[in-house]
Amino acid sequence: MNGGLNNPGTNPAGRAPNHAGLMDSIYRSQRHIYDATRKYYLFGRDKMIAGLDLPDGGTVLEIGCGTGRNLALIGKRWPGARLFGLDISSEMLKSAEAKLGDQAKLALGDATKFVADDLFGRKQFDRVVLSFATSMIPEWVAALTQASALVAPGGSLHVVDFGDMSGIPGPLRAMLKAWLTQFHVTPRLDLPDRAASIATRHKLKLRTRRGMGGYYTLITLSKRGTSQ
Repeated sequence: MNGGLNNPGTNPAGRAPNHAGLMDSIYRSQRHIYDATRKYYLFGRDKMIAGLDLPDGGTVLEIGCGTGRNLALIGKRWPGARLFGLDISSEMLKSAEAKLGDQAKLALGDATKFVADDLFGRKQFDRVVLSFATSMIPEWVAALTQASALVAPGGSLHVVDFGDMSGIPGPLRAMLKAWLTQFHVTPRLDLPDRAASIATRHKLKLRTRRGMGGYYTLITLSKRGTSQ
């Protein structure tokens, strides 16, 4: 596939300059150690990837692709996959482009407003992925709604993010939330309810799973195929 970074300019359509600037300021240096450090607390990502069940030659769009870590793993698991990634941080996309090369088509944009056809040359994807992104996107419900609309018939949206952590001891839970706040991360406690609302509105099949102690939540929204 034609890889590389699709950067429509310094302020691409739909980009939120303030949030983009904030993300760039956080990840300008953090991107160099992101993958090495986040593996210790961004649990559930690999379980989500294992459940993608991607068809041969299937298309995958990750919204909030960051360093490209997930897309790289998806590409290894399904070598024929066509990979696409979007992020609001130009700094993170530098790492993603270095990691993925021509394996993926990457673009700079706002998760709530981008036009997939303009950035990637296609309107829908077999799998759409949001991995620990809703907790960092201010208008996260809009991003979730946008993501669900990009799922092709017979495809699915896969979301993993922090859960309510109700099964984690109080002091540890408080420490973790304080740590996350430093990186402008806000667990979305109503994520399952919002996903259920979207599923009902758009006639999608919903599956929700909780990680141990409610540390993370895995959500899948599936769309019926044209023959169903």
